[in-house]
Amino acid sequence: MTAAGVPAAGYRLRGVLLPDGETGEILVGGDGRIVEEGSAGAETLVDGGWILPGLVDAHCHVGLDAEGATTLDEAAAQATTDRDHGTLLIRDCGSPVDTTPLQARVDLPEIIRAARHLARPKRYISGVSVDLDDPALLPEAVAEQAAAGDGWVKLVGDWIDRAEGDLAPLWPDDVLAEAIRVAHDAGARVTAHVFGTTALPGLIGAGIDCIEHGTGLTDELIDEMARRGTALVPTLINVDTFPSIADRASRYPAYAAHMRDLHRTAADVVRRAAEAGVPVFAGTDAGGGIRHGRIADEIAALAAAGHPDPLGAASWAAREWLGRPGLTPGAPADLVVYRADPRADLGTVREPALIMLRGRVVYAAA
Repeated sequence: MTAAGVPAAGYRLRGVLLPDGETGEILVGGDGRIVEEGSAGAETLVDGGWILPGLVDAHCHVGLDAEGATTLDEAAAQATTDRDHGTLLIRDCGSPVDTTPLQARVDLPEIIRAARHLARPKRYISGVSVDLDDPALLPEAVAEQAAAGDGWVKLVGDWIDRAEGDLAPLWPDDVLAEAIRVAHDAGARVTAHVFGTTALPGLIGAGIDCIEHGTGLTDELIDEMARRGTALVPTLINVDTFPSIADRASRYPAYAAHMRDLHRTAADVVRRAAEAGVPVFAGTDAGGGIRHGRIADEIAALAAAGHPDPLGAASWAAREWLGRPGLTPGAPADLVVYRADPRADLGTVREPALIMLRGRVVYAAA
């Protein structure tokens, strides 16, 4: 049986295969998957270039824009924009829209959903999260979102508390520990939005699997994350918006100053985390205030911060972390081809020669 849009004889692609860096070939069968032995009639689609597993945006919001929830058609358009920039796997870190129908579309990237954010009333973006009046309800809500998502649950770990005029945690430590245990028992991992420092010890100590943003990480907390294997997705192009957030928060001078300070030190946090052995992955935070299709900008920001493997953080390493295969037999042929070595010049990521999704060519440069 062949997949629509894939020749029965399949494709052959020759080039330098990343991350190994050896010259070889990828054989794509008529079902759109990578095979060990191709058909004699396979069409040679690429003969030269650099071939790597499709890019990963590990923090994205499909179905969310600056106005809030989108329509499903608008969500599909967002995912298409990401695809056309080489992102073929998305970890959606919370959306007010149920994008499950998009997962059946063969023309869109795979979306790993975290369902809805979990927050407290008036402690996150209005209309985006499920807000709990009583923090003790968090374990029950986590169980519901674990069942609704694809193996991930998203918490809001801190947000501005207007009574305090600064960032403050949303959840007691004992409630977090129980909620994360519930998620793990359900086979789900948990991540949390955290800008500041105060919420981090409770989250990391409770066994959380990932921290989003993480701009308030200290050396002690970084070492604990490295010891536990807790991942970090710093969303540096989102962190670049912190000064503008501070400019709009003149009523809360402590919060504004805090956000500016977090922005100033963010790149150094990423460098120290990577050096300590924390798994650090690329995520744009697209949706809301960040437009889709900016994975190349996030890769460049990670490199500028001192990440030792920014390309892997947005491709093969991120895929392994998310339990998805790379360029291996039996895997869907999700790959990107570049004319020059993207490891030597990350700017190459902005100019793919070919994008293949599930064995179908979705973009080919002239």
